[in-house]
Amino acid sequence: MNYRAIRAIYLFEMARTWRTLLQSIVSPVVSTSLYFVVFGAAIGSRITEVEGVSYGTFIVPGLVMLSVLTQSIANASFGIYFPKFAGTIYEILSAPISYLEIVIGYVGAAATKSIILGLIILATAGLFVPLHINHPVWMLTFLVLTAVTFSLFGFIIGIWADGFEKLQMIPMLVVTPLTFLGGSFYSVNMLPSGWRTITLFNPVVYLISGFRWSFFEIADVSVAVSLGMTVGFLVVCMFIVAWIFRTGYRLKN
Repeated sequence: MNYRAIRAIYLFEMARTWRTLLQSIVSPVVSTSLYFVVFGAAIGSRITEVEGVSYGTFIVPGLVMLSVLTQSIANASFGIYFPKFAGTIYEILSAPISYLEIVIGYVGAAATKSIILGLIILATAGLFVPLHINHPVWMLTFLVLTAVTFSLFGFIIGIWADGFEKLQMIPMLVVTPLTFLGGSFYSVNMLPSGWRTITLFNPVVYLISGFRWSFFEIADVSVAVSLGMTVGFLVVCMFIVAWIFRTGYRLKN
């Protein structure tokens, strides 16, 4: 394992975050805080509690997941797309570094940024509402798994995209709507039975449900199912990345 190469890619990507601190950290935190204030004040005044938890506290895990999902995809997709755009990807591919090491460097940096951002947002939410995490180890487990999984997904999008429009298309038109419809601001159990069944086809439901369980011990679906769905999506992304490097899809042509 070429740890020096992994470290070089990882530190380069992390340095880009510190150079664009306002865009990478401050902007998502402010946006999430506004979501919290608006939804907490507007809807919280009408819905005081959800399953025994105050509404303002109930939406915190959903807001954290919303930021982690979107930022994981954005960080990883741009991280690998820009070398393609600039033409420096060929220098990386011809360097004495394996495909696994390339993925670890880029995905590791993207996941690290998202985890840091998620923890900052969690600390910020604590300024607005009282928070108590019943299962901190499981909270970190779901946070890390989600960050790594969607960083891999973003890595795939970055390789697939052949323009900045495509780079933004899937996150904006697919991932963000699925996150909003995945129980970020409500419990799936509040929906009519027909809509509840349809919602269970949304993979984001399982991520948010498992993450929320680690806070309040309430979940829309079984925690084991949530964990299994997250790991399953991670494995699928790993197979797709392996296929991309084995075939050279949009890398060598």
